[in-house]
Amino acid sequence: MSKPEYFIGLMSGTSVDAIDAVIVAFQRDAISLVASHSVSIPNKLRQELIALTVPGKNEIHRAMSADRQLAELYAKAVNQLLEQSGTAAQQIVAIGCHGQTIRHSPTTKPAYSLQIGDPNTLCELTGIRVVADFRRRDIAAGGEAAPYAPAFHEYLFRVSNEARLVINLGGIANLTLLSANQNEPVTGFDTGPSNILMDSWIMAKQKKRFDKNGHWGASGKVDDALLEQMLSDPYFKRRPPKSTGREYFNLDWLGAQLKRHKKRMQHKNVQATLCELTARSITAAIQKHAPDYQLALVCGGGVHNMALMFRLQSLLDHCQVRSTEDYGVDPDLLEAMCFAWLARRTLNGETGNLPSVTNAQHAAILGGIYQP
Repeated sequence: MSKPEYFIGLMSGTSVDAIDAVIVAFQRDAISLVASHSVSIPNKLRQELIALTVPGKNEIHRAMSADRQLAELYAKAVNQLLEQSGTAAQQIVAIGCHGQTIRHSPTTKPAYSLQIGDPNTLCELTGIRVVADFRRRDIAAGGEAAPYAPAFHEYLFRVSNEARLVINLGGIANLTLLSANQNEPVTGFDTGPSNILMDSWIMAKQKKRFDKNGHWGASGKVDDALLEQMLSDPYFKRRPPKSTGREYFNLDWLGAQLKRHKKRMQHKNVQATLCELTARSITAAIQKHAPDYQLALVCGGGVHNMALMFRLQSLLDHCQVRSTEDYGVDPDLLEAMCFAWLARRTLNGETGNLPSVTNAQHAAILGGIYQP
């Protein structure tokens, strides 16, 4: 039997709450999780990363400073992971690092997507080869560079006897459609906000990073008029391929919606309406693009929001809604594992994007390689 290859995957998502680091082993075509570790992002750096998603004063200096600080934090996460798991740096083939998205603008001319977290610094502080900058090659090939996970979802979950959906409930929600027909291309797209507005609202009103188990939202009442107004946003009507981010769905977007609504609301009712917005926008996309699918696998931090999961199952009454944990993959670590997988594909000279998802002109080998 061939020896396993060990890779590290790093992910800090749209919620900007923590860095997830994993060691995975590849043996032939199988992937297995070896160890994981999470490092919180300090609040000062977190606020700067969020602020950089919109134009601001002196932003080039601020972005480059955050670029180095974040890379140092990535290196800390890697080195702690190695120490805690008893793994030597020499055992790791490479680190796959997504970086932190501070701007994603796939529909402008020219299109662009920017992730920071300097791979040079990460390589220097760990002594391990780094693969990073995964999105811009797809942009160069005419794609939207997002969502990036459907190719990994296909690797993990596609089977020939069952059509499956994967719902990623990160800051932004995205869908992957895995037809049982192996000749049918995988499709996927961002449906809109998932946790990003709920997290932003509870931070603004209660100084909490997230609504634990969805309890605060569940204590409120959905405002149907506000919900329908938010669902009328043009993004929800756009046909896929499409992608979005914090640059679009943020507190300014929500503030404009509340101002237009012209009705004084309890804070918990706004939270309840945001939860319903996530559930309704996801299910509307499924009903339009995958009405016959009967199994939905859910990953991302939103899997722990019981109010959101309950609404998804209620609205998708024809479809079983299950955590990816039931299928052997930790829903909180799937994205970090994805970047270990993408790094391996890059080093093997294999493509990592799906043109049927991103609308790129062709499949491409993604990322740059930084040698120790």
